[in-house]
Parts: sequence; C-alpha cells; structure tokens
Amino acid sequence: MTAVTALPYGRALTRDDLDALPDDGHRYELLDGSLLVTPAPSTRHQSVAAQLFLLLHAAVPADHVVLFAPLDVVLADDTVLQPDLLVAPRAAFTDRDLPGAPTLAVEVLSPSTRRIDLLVKHDRYRSAGCEAYWVVDPEEPAVVAWRLKDGDYAEAGRASGTDALELSRPFPVRVVPADLLG
Repeated sequence: MTAVTALPYGRALTRDDLDALPDDGHRYELLDGSLLVTPAPSTRHQSVAAQLFLLLHAAVPADHVVLFAPLDVVLADDTVLQPDLLVAPRAAFTDRDLPGAPTLAVEVLSPSTRRIDLLVKHDRYRSAGCEAYWVVDPEEPAVVAWRLKDGDYAEAGRASGTDALELSRPFPVRVVPADLLG
C-alpha cells in the first residue's frame, strides 16, 4: 500500500506539518502557514547562483558560511523559507536548519517566484531582522541589495549589466551582474 500524505484542512500549517511531508525532491517552504511548492530552477538560475556562491564564499568573514538551498531558515513556527543562497555565522546553525534570520538572504528571480521574492519574502526577512536581502535577476542581469536600517529595508545599491555593485555591509563585496552569467 502506498502512503498518502494529507495536509491539515482549515488551519495554518506549522513546522511540524512541514517536517511530516515526504522527502520527494520537491522544494517546500512555509509562508505564514501556507505551503509553497516551487519547481526545479532553470539551468541559468543555477548557474547564476553558483557564480554568486563563489563570489560570496571568497568575501565572507571566516566565522560565517555561505550555503545553497535547500536549507530551512526558520523565521517562525509558520514561516520556514529556503533562500537560494544565505550567509550566516557558523555558530548560528543547528544540524538541520538556521533557527532565525541569516545575515544575508539572496533570491535569484524566476518567473514562478518573482512576485513572492520581491514582495512577500522581502517583507518576512525584514520583519525577522535579516541584515541584508538581495535579489538577482538573471534575465537583465541585475542585482538589487537592501540593508536593514532602523527596522526597515533601505536600498543599499543596485547594478545591471557590466556595472559594479560595491557594498561594504554586511561585508565588503563587489558584484558585477554580467559576470554571474558565467
């Protein structure tokens, strides 16, 4: 007999519900108790994420680590996100997740996630105290970076094409969007 996973009806989902889902290769996230299931990213998306990983890995302080999705970032019992890339202090991780906001969360935009990444995730990371949030648009190519200031995100910079985005916080880094295309 095949096991069937049923989601609870009539209530918001929690971390426990997320943990009960099958390990079936899908990317599951919780956003305010609602289940998000996203398709596998495109080759271009993954290539951009890989190039950005290499750039960030070379720039982060020694006591921090850069990791790829899927890795749970637990912002609340009903909000568990998986940014495409994240940077956080090594000591902040458990064996299975990051319980709290990362230092930097990065989303590489896809047609299926663009609105959620630009609006909802932007707001949830801000509310959770994530110091920096970036979105990368591989189609332009472009990068927009926000930094937490007085409890709100202020744009820290943006760049497109061969223009460079130079940031000093949360650590010094220089990003040229066109170079992320590999």
